[in-house]
Amino acid sequence: MKSPLLSLPGAVPAEGRDEGVAAHYGDLFREQRALADGSGLVDLSHHGVVTVTGDDRLSWLHLLLTQHVSDLAPNRATEALILSANGHIEHALYLVDDGTTVWMHAEPGTRGELVAYLESMKFFYRVEVADRTEDFAVVHLPAGSIAPVPDGVAVRETAHGRDLFLPRADLETYAAAHGPVAGILAYEALRVEAHRPRLGFETDHRTIPHELGWIGSAVHLQKGCYRGQETVARVHNLGKPPRRLVFLHLDGSEVHLPGHGTPVRLAADGAEGRQLGFITTSARHHELGPIALALVKRNVAVDAELIAGDTAAAQETVVEP
Repeated sequence: MKSPLLSLPGAVPAEGRDEGVAAHYGDLFREQRALADGSGLVDLSHHGVVTVTGDDRLSWLHLLLTQHVSDLAPNRATEALILSANGHIEHALYLVDDGTTVWMHAEPGTRGELVAYLESMKFFYRVEVADRTEDFAVVHLPAGSIAPVPDGVAVRETAHGRDLFLPRADLETYAAAHGPVAGILAYEALRVEAHRPRLGFETDHRTIPHELGWIGSAVHLQKGCYRGQETVARVHNLGKPPRRLVFLHLDGSEVHLPGHGTPVRLAADGAEGRQLGFITTSARHHELGPIALALVKRNVAVDAELIAGDTAAAQETVVEP
């Protein structure tokens, strides 16, 4: 779904998973600085928007999600995962309940499978699932923003900012009044800086929540009865995840950033050494320079000097080995 904000001056379309919104509006670092200072907004209208209504909505979702939501207070933001039977991450959801409706947004391209799964699990519960993506657009306001939330608009407020479920017809008007609009690359750079994982970037077909630090923020360890819970409990109580998320400071002299999937190796072994992991997201930060998140084998020493492709990389621990 193509955003109308792509018609703004300087807009350069994003590619890949973020197709449909702007990568930037002509000045990546200015856009980052604005967000870091609590001004402007980010167009996330390419995200899927799904709602769940009905008297059983919270108790029903509690049975399906990794998060404890049966007693979720109105207007309290949370996030949750849907796992496979083997505990691998299938969906990441960002939720809020407004007292009558659970609003959630999900990664671009995932809403069809998400809605189909939720519909298949309704059984006799008093719930209604709806894909509202054509009617509502997600707009992100950074932490510290004083932009108003229009009456009647559902909002998720977190330490990183507020996600508004804005009527899609109001997107251009709201952006004009409360911009400047920052592109997805600025948003992603701040996400990488904050070590926050993203489905489809930090995940692959075998990722489990422990590898990315999603235990606690998206996975509640004091609840069970959801698909994949046995894997979560077993790894937490008896073992360690096979991989771990790390933050990388990349060599700033390189012109090109190592892209998603670039092999990570020990610097001492060189570009022909054994692969120990891969880059998940890389970005250019307005203060830190080139940075990245990577998924590496758990037994990689926390002080090991690494290379991503042929780019030197110094690591910071995100998930303890």
